[in-house]
Amino acid sequence: MQGKGLLKAFLMLLSMVCLIQLFYFFPTNTVEKNAEDFATTASASKSGLEKDMAFKMAKSKYLDSMSSEKIFSIPGLANYTYSDLKQRQLNLGLDLKGGMSTLLEVDLSALLKSLAGRNAANPEFTKAIEAAQLAQKTEQSNFISLFTRSYNQISGGKPLAKLFSQSPSLGEINDETSNQVVESLIRKKADETVDLTYKMLKERIDRLGVVSPNVSLDKARDQILVEMPGIENKQRAREFITKGANLEFWEVYRISDAGIAAALQAADKRLSGDTSAVVANDTSAIKSGKTLLSLLKLNNPGNPSSAPTVIGLAARNKKAAIDTLLKRPEVKSLLPNGVKFMWSYKPHQDPTTNINTTDYELYAIKTNGAEKAPIDGQVVTDASPTQDQMTGKPQVVLSMNPTGAKKWFDLTKKVFDGDAQGNKREIAIALDNEVVTAPSVGNGAISGGVSQISGNFTTEESVDLANILEVGKLPADLKIVQESNVGPSLGKDNINKSMLALIIGFFSVLAFMIIYYGQGGIVSILSLLLNVVFIFGVLSSIGTVLTLPGIAGIVLTMGMAVDANVIIYERIKEEIRAGKAKWTAIQDGFKASLSPIIDGNLTTLIVGLVLIYFGLGPIKGFGVVLVTGILTTLLTAVLVSNLLIHWWTKDGQKDMSFFNNWSANTLTGINIDWMGKRKWGYIFSGLLTVIGLVSIFTRGFDLGVDFQGGHSYTVQVPASASASVDNLTVSLGKVFNASTVVKKVDTDNTFNIITSYKIDGGKEVYEDVTTKLYEGLKSNFTTNVPVETFLSESNNSDFKIVSYNKVGSTVADDIKNSSWKAALAAFFLIFLYILIRFVRWQYSAGAVIATAHDALVTIGVFSLVKGLMPFSVEVDGAFVAAILTLIGYSINDTVIVFDRIREYRKLYPNMTQDEVYNAAINSTLSRTLFTVLTVLFVVIALFVFGGASIKNFAFALLIGVSFGTYSSVFIGTALMRDLTARFKN
Repeated sequence: MQGKGLLKAFLMLLSMVCLIQLFYFFPTNTVEKNAEDFATTASASKSGLEKDMAFKMAKSKYLDSMSSEKIFSIPGLANYTYSDLKQRQLNLGLDLKGGMSTLLEVDLSALLKSLAGRNAANPEFTKAIEAAQLAQKTEQSNFISLFTRSYNQISGGKPLAKLFSQSPSLGEINDETSNQVVESLIRKKADETVDLTYKMLKERIDRLGVVSPNVSLDKARDQILVEMPGIENKQRAREFITKGANLEFWEVYRISDAGIAAALQAADKRLSGDTSAVVANDTSAIKSGKTLLSLLKLNNPGNPSSAPTVIGLAARNKKAAIDTLLKRPEVKSLLPNGVKFMWSYKPHQDPTTNINTTDYELYAIKTNGAEKAPIDGQVVTDASPTQDQMTGKPQVVLSMNPTGAKKWFDLTKKVFDGDAQGNKREIAIALDNEVVTAPSVGNGAISGGVSQISGNFTTEESVDLANILEVGKLPADLKIVQESNVGPSLGKDNINKSMLALIIGFFSVLAFMIIYYGQGGIVSILSLLLNVVFIFGVLSSIGTVLTLPGIAGIVLTMGMAVDANVIIYERIKEEIRAGKAKWTAIQDGFKASLSPIIDGNLTTLIVGLVLIYFGLGPIKGFGVVLVTGILTTLLTAVLVSNLLIHWWTKDGQKDMSFFNNWSANTLTGINIDWMGKRKWGYIFSGLLTVIGLVSIFTRGFDLGVDFQGGHSYTVQVPASASASVDNLTVSLGKVFNASTVVKKVDTDNTFNIITSYKIDGGKEVYEDVTTKLYEGLKSNFTTNVPVETFLSESNNSDFKIVSYNKVGSTVADDIKNSSWKAALAAFFLIFLYILIRFVRWQYSAGAVIATAHDALVTIGVFSLVKGLMPFSVEVDGAFVAAILTLIGYSINDTVIVFDRIREYRKLYPNMTQDEVYNAAINSTLSRTLFTVLTVLFVVIALFVFGGASIKNFAFALLIGVSFGTYSSVFIGTALMRDLTARFKN
């Protein structure tokens, strides 16, 4: 073996690097164990929910204090802090650790309106914006391209230059500037906006205190992916990342001001009986004919029940209806000129009990005819959380630049001096058009530009608000288009089941290899162990986040790694049976096996690269694991195995077994006329394909939320509940009044519920949908769990949300489009590779058609068994990954046969075509069967022990791999034979 010394040095170096990468886990694990011990002590005196919250805060505080502490050193080389090592170790994804993943879409419509200026009111411009937003749900083009196309269609080809000629930020645009140039300038400005939004959001996330967050930008789609493993307060994170941080300071009306209360009462009378005035957001109001003051509880002007600036109170689900009424012309005509209404950002706090109610406060902002606030957040230079010295309550201290300090002095002096009657006034401080607080200026005008914001904050909220304000206003609004929440208990369960599947799969392969191949089996297991070390080490070094599909990829790679050893050992056995000396047989076996091993693994590598290119989220991660596993497999199964055999045999001087007495001649001497039976294969496959297609077009599929979009909840209900899928479907369908699917999960009393209700709504949608989910579920059984607990992140009852996933219509469409594109790309690239390797197109056609057959059969089976299996057989992202993996793996068996056909054509030129094909299949039968057997060991382990989250992935592979073995003979080879006979070249 040439270059043995150099290869050994490389393997030693790689092993050392990988082991160091894996060693980083131990010092960080020690710190995290100490954090848990510290939190346990700190929360010992608490109980219930308070104890749980105290534990989490204490643990977070400890880890934060250790983030910059040195916890590991390599003498003379480097010192590492906790944060350093945490970034260098393999991080667990949401499905293994619990946490939150959010895909945010940068809303560029506001940018276009800003660039258009006064032309934003142009009806054609407005319609083009709406058309682009609609098209974005079904197309993958960026928003700017969709807008320019829509405007061209709606306006009849009018030049874009007329819309944007007054925009100074776009440069010189005149009537002669072409649409292409204008679009390019807008796209450049949009890219700058998206990039700045991404950078500012990343800085925000860094301040949130999440350990090892992942924030990545997809420039092609103007989308930002935020992954926060381990985060527990999902609502806090949701608010933190979506707030635009548009801070404004306004003068504000009081309820006692002349004209406000009277105008609203007059408006109520004017609207009385007009049921069309109440929008569809409040169905109950429509039915009862309620109007403004039936929805809004007006504050008493004479004796206000809350702050004098509060106009009234209303439930959250009434806010949209009230907003619509207040914007009606007949209502606006009764109100003071320039009044603008805003809601409080938090529910009203009862002043007598200091307990938050469920109602929100309505404020009337005094704009004085101005579009912009007198002061905004651009003047803020610093923001920090602190406590009020008098009350001890959390607050935020702001510092302003000189311009802001001057404006702040003028504004506070104006309200302190009071109105015409000398009454001191208040200032409303609003964030993203929601009033945080409306304090009075009690001690005179404020100089120096320093002020405090207090708004019934919790400590966390004051910290978050300070961080948001310090980072500054985001250049563009963000919309959540996909969200996934996994509870820590489910993550732990996934880890346990995945590790069990990993261990069982490994030991199954280990037992088979040693029992069947003797000492050669031991070498393959040693290579496999090193392969696992390499995989984890490489994944750690490149910063991969390990997810459940990733673990499935590692388990699958284990089976594929042993495949290479099976191919080598079976060839060595052939060479020994041919009468060669043991050492010669070993050397010739390795040489002869190299071609099919490389061909088989490179075709799977192609699929892995396709998964990385087209995949989204966990599927892309699965592709990374698959590619890494294939590369390390080629290294260990071929080169490391060769080195170990050289070492074991002392370069041929010592004997080594590759079979036991009973396995020496297994599946030898077979002489089956496969080509004579090929027509029976055509008939069987034809019938199977037709049945599958009929089922696909009639029964369809059980589509996962990835493909249909919607809110997907996995919910645990009380063990005593008698809830059934049918009953839940009926009750939830009534509550949501939208498409709703209920499925039984393979865990007792656990259901998966998907609904399209308000799928493209804003950030408040989660609470709306979850509240309705609670109402629909509890109508089926008795529970003492209130809705507040059901919604809580710390719900430890037997009635809770285990996981949540939201996929917007835009993302669902992206997933569908990328799936079929990935499949077509995989087939094309494999066709091209086989053509290059085997020269004749008939080989490529046979291989690709056989692989397509396996994929189609698997898809057909998923349609046929829809609703009939005791587990979910969803067509989702994991299923697509399974099909693409199958496409790559299915080629392996076919390539082994094709390789032997090519070899026999040269060795036996006098054989007939059918004799060559039959001899090639018969001689490789043992390799074909045993390679698939080792993969089936690990796939069955995944299927049986891997848990509900990965079961449909394993089921798809189980079907596909089984049919892949059959199709390599009866479809791939048979078709290649018939095509060659018909189209000789």
